[in-house]
Amino acid sequence: MRVVWQLVAVAAVALIGGQGIAAVDGRPWLTLVVGMATAVLALLVYGWVVRRTERRPVTELARKDAGAGLGLGTLIGVAVFGLVVLQLATNGFYEFNGRGSTTGPIGLVGFMAAAAVTEELLFRGVLFRIVEERAGTWLAMMLTGLLFGAYHLANPDASLWGAFAVAVEAGGMLTAAYIATRNLWIPIGVHFGWNFAAAGIFSSVVSGNGANQGLLDTAVTGPKLVTGGDFGPEGSVFSMLFCVLAALAFLWLARRRGHLKPRRRGADRAPATVTLPQ
Repeated sequence: MRVVWQLVAVAAVALIGGQGIAAVDGRPWLTLVVGMATAVLALLVYGWVVRRTERRPVTELARKDAGAGLGLGTLIGVAVFGLVVLQLATNGFYEFNGRGSTTGPIGLVGFMAAAAVTEELLFRGVLFRIVEERAGTWLAMMLTGLLFGAYHLANPDASLWGAFAVAVEAGGMLTAAYIATRNLWIPIGVHFGWNFAAAGIFSSVVSGNGANQGLLDTAVTGPKLVTGGDFGPEGSVFSMLFCVLAALAFLWLARRRGHLKPRRRGADRAPATVTLPQ
């Protein structure tokens, strides 16, 4: 039952925070405040519910790792998305038309922080971590990656190809970042850096979520397989290439550190239930 308690707790924060962000749409400073508050509250709730249901220190969110993990992860996310844009621009599919919005990125910081934190807690912190305990690293990575891709089918301009691309890209790169470090700060940072670079810097569509007003005024034209079409650059083969390469680098590090886990013997037996203490 612990997975249910943890999912419900974090999902409740994500739902309430999402409603709050929607309510202040168009007001960047309020969006920043609501988004950051949602991210902080989600972290606190995750830590509380994991301690209550598993009776252990929440080492995957150790405070001493927060600053370095978020900073490094953000740089990696921005760099990987930057490589995608560089390839698109070099091949004539991406145009820069000057400066974009100066206030839009402010709100996007809050929006993307809330999205990165809540999604990483749900998919890496709860689902992957708990499934991996019984199914092993590889099967847990595949299953939760597919779930993460399917989750994005609810977005306005989603497509099966886009969902598959997200399953491979994020399900691979972000999960591998967690496996390599065994903390959530790096994948949260990578997730935020990727999304903010896409929306807040390059004004791209993110996972089918409409046009965004970032720092640069850009235009994307070309075949959907290359540009991602209405789903955004995450549907591009360039995104798949660079995310897979990043995932392989993280997995290489994970193997060197001995962080890969085999499937547990007897995993087909019914798991013990854990109830939330009163």
